[in-house]
Amino acid sequence: MSDSSVVTRIAPSPTGAMHIGTARTALFNWLYARHTGGKFLLRVEDTDRERSTEAAVQVIFDGLAWLGLEADETPVFQAARADRHVKAVDEMLARGSAYRDYMTPDELETERTNARAEGRVVRSPWRDHSPNDAPDRPFVVRLKAPIEGETVIDDQVKGRVVFQNKDLDDLILLRTDGSPTYNLAVVVDDHEMGVTHVIRGDDHLNNAARQTLIYQGLGWAPPVWAHLPLIHGPDGTKLSKRHGAQAVSEFADMGYLPEAMRNYLAKLGWGHGDDEIFSDEQAIGWFDIKDVVGAPARLDWAKLNHLNNHYIRQADPARLAGLVAAIHRSRDFPLHDGHLAQLAHVIPFVRDGAKTTLELADATVFALSRRPLAFTDKARELVVNDETRARLGRLRTALAAAPTWDVPTLENVNRGFAESEGVGMGKFGPALRAALSGGTPAPDLAGALVSLGKDESLARLDDALSLGG
Repeated sequence: MSDSSVVTRIAPSPTGAMHIGTARTALFNWLYARHTGGKFLLRVEDTDRERSTEAAVQVIFDGLAWLGLEADETPVFQAARADRHVKAVDEMLARGSAYRDYMTPDELETERTNARAEGRVVRSPWRDHSPNDAPDRPFVVRLKAPIEGETVIDDQVKGRVVFQNKDLDDLILLRTDGSPTYNLAVVVDDHEMGVTHVIRGDDHLNNAARQTLIYQGLGWAPPVWAHLPLIHGPDGTKLSKRHGAQAVSEFADMGYLPEAMRNYLAKLGWGHGDDEIFSDEQAIGWFDIKDVVGAPARLDWAKLNHLNNHYIRQADPARLAGLVAAIHRSRDFPLHDGHLAQLAHVIPFVRDGAKTTLELADATVFALSRRPLAFTDKARELVVNDETRARLGRLRTALAAAPTWDVPTLENVNRGFAESEGVGMGKFGPALRAALSGGTPAPDLAGALVSLGKDESLARLDDALSLGG
């Protein structure tokens, strides 16, 4: 499929961390743009000037960059377009699709009270006044919404949604200070950015009706609407702090890889048959917004962990080494210049069981620790037993004679040693692991030996054999 006219956008407000729901919305917009050969744009809705700090904007950029969702054009900042928003309202006033409302605060409160009592929406008496009747006092500008008929949203996810116009109020377009409101700014910006498909959370579905009326008031064609279901916690309730991470930065800090997050987020409300693991290229080829399901998706930590483990096992060891080194530094673990190369060497032996890069970091501590190791009490007990110590000494001799230092050879050495001793691996395996790691997590025996290298492995065995009882 190719339709270069398709333009999607993500329009977050820089008022806090980037929520996982916003990240999923960004991904679906990105996927649909890539699938159709169109454009994916970014607009920062920074009209809340107090909260829209430079640092808050950077959170958005960092979150999208970490996810690998790059916009195709320079980001648009909504606050910088206020003059254009006001000009659009002037056009609506000229067309008669908007009007100046001079109700005082007291008059507005009275109208609200009457509207509630009568079961209707607020309607200003200034709606049908001539502009020549304007008094000299503050005013807002309202949309002159139709009172009769229906506004229909043909939503790509929700289906046909009908709003009765009598239930849609004359929403404010410009406040008394002349500043534009959210719905107006969104319509003007989407139109002038050429946005053809508005893909966003279904908490904006009601806004779609109001924004459609603004499009009509300006004589513009509305975009294609697609409102995504919310993401719920594992218990089916609205996602909240009690369910764990919510922000993209939290998932990064918890050791999840961006490619795992892209794969996982794509599965939250969309899928391709029974495929659980797929590449970005496959997702782009398969994705269609019409295939998004309307029911809320549930955050499933077990599935996320499974995916992350898959991508950890597939990742370049050198890349993982950089991530793991950063984790060690954050924990004040002493690293030296050679540790990055050492981590890249060790990681292939320890990553199979790691669900996150934090667990991967835990699994590499044994290889980075300096001799003599600090033994845990349990590890010390394993190696100071006289019978075990003697057996470890004989094993050391067998290992030192290994013709090559690789996993198959060392597995054969260990099995051959067990046969020669007439015992199972359980009689010396735990003690060997303790001697190599001091009691910290370590991979299987042959993997641990190869991770450390011959000289370091034999030196650690010598240290263990010299421990006092």
